[in-house]
Amino acid sequence: MDFDNGKPIYLQIVDFFYENILMKKWLENERIPSVRELAMMVEVNPNTAIRAFNHLQELGVIHNKRGIGYFVSEDGYQKVMAIKKGEFMEVILPDVFKKMKMLDVEFEEVKNTYDAYRNKTDHEKK
Repeated sequence: MDFDNGKPIYLQIVDFFYENILMKKWLENERIPSVRELAMMVEVNPNTAIRAFNHLQELGVIHNKRGIGYFVSEDGYQKVMAIKKGEFMEVILPDVFKKMKMLDVEFEEVKNTYDAYRNKTDHEKK
């Protein structure tokens, strides 16, 4: 995993979890890699990995079954979707809007580009 120096590593691991859950690679009620497995997978200290696990548990995205391992919570997908959607609406979009204004990009241009992207990805799925 390539890490960004501008963001704590454990939060980048949290984003890795979010991506796997949103892409449905890790399903609700499904066992996920252990702290050690994840630490080896992304090449970090197990203490950094446990920090990510603790953060995700506090959010209710994952839970631990003692002696068995960690699992995506029953409503983990919905929780991650709400977290990432909120981040998108509150952090990413305002920055996009600011850049659109600076570059004099009209919303219709963005919509056309978005529609073309959706058409392309929909055709790739078929």
